[in-house]
Amino acid sequence: MSEELRIRLLDEQDWDSVVALEHAAYAADGLSEGREALQSRARSSPDTCFVLERHGTVVGYLLSLPYPPLRCPDLGRSEETVHRSANLHVHDLVIAEELRGREVALGFIRHFREQAGEQGFERISMVAVRGADILLRLLGYRAHREVAVPACYGRRAVYMSMPVG
Repeated sequence: MSEELRIRLLDEQDWDSVVALEHAAYAADGLSEGREALQSRARSSPDTCFVLERHGTVVGYLLSLPYPPLRCPDLGRSEETVHRSANLHVHDLVIAEELRGREVALGFIRHFREQAGEQGFERISMVAVRGADILLRLLGYRAHREVAVPACYGRRAVYMSMPVG
């Protein structure tokens, strides 16, 4: 991670930026959830949701929440339940288009894994969309093709997980 980039916990004032980044990343594919659903995920676990800042501007975010293994949130509904689980599910990870590339994303993911370990989580899971499963395999994630991912994630969605340590 370069010195001009900083990772910190997500704050209330970050939501306009997070919603704009999410919309830019997912709206064209019909995967955009909107503010209420995103905020419901963050309310479930505020200590596991982060933003990436560059010169005081939010240029990325990661929303995660404890979730039962081999399950994932429905994009069409807000999160009502706070789960107790050793599995930390990455619900959403977006980096601004001008910063996309392995170095920035890898630094963000590395920081996230460290935080997950420090908080006592044993596994990290996520649903890879739009072919991201290829990169995630290189990072050590294992595809669980036996998990039926809800259709709202798109045709090529794959549930994946890895141990924290």
